Amino acid sequence: MSALTSEIWKAHPEEYLAIRGDWVDKHPKATEALLAGLIEAQQWCDKPEHRAELVAIVSGRNFFDVSPTVLTPPYEGKYVMGDGKPDINDFKSSPLYWKDDLGNVSYPYKSHDLWFITESVRWGFLPTKTLADKKTLIDKVNRADIWKKAAKLAGVADADIPKSTSRGIEKFFDGKEFNPENPEAYLKSLAIKKV
Repeated sequence: MSALTSEIWKAHPEEYLAIRGDWVDKHPKATEALLAGLIEAQQWCDKPEHRAELVAIVSGRNFFDVSPTVLTPPYEGKYVMGDGKPDINDFKSSPLYWKDDLGNVSYPYKSHDLWFITESVRWGFLPTKTLADKKTLIDKVNRADIWKKAAKLAGVADADIPKSTSRGIEKFFDGKEFNPENPEAYLKSLAIKKV
């Protein structure tokens, strides 16, 4: 049976932008301008009236290089699920770049960074002791402060700027929960810890 990734983890993080820290430190205004431009693009992409043009752009050779007929349905939130499962026709199920039901898609939530670190510990890519240093590591690479400055530069209303660096408890399709206040409990709750 097919499933959308949003059915596995509602409003899950997808793409990330990473910029070298030394470049950010040397060019803080350029970093803000770059992020402000990205924020404006994300807002444009989320407007239903722009989706046909967006599909025309990303279906082209410089991006996915596929027929627009392949991308149009998912970009409209339309999916044929198959195997007797009801089809989906909901714009909120389409790729979203700015906002979704759980908050701001663009904002770099530190709780998501912690989930990625926790999963990296789970699969043996990072040592367990990394969880003890999680705050230091996340604060070093997650620059939500710069994102907020860029959002202001892009004219984002205060109401659209998250007040917390955590989205709280994340719930998954299998009933498991990730509480950023206790990543160790999440690890202990998992039946499969390594492959």
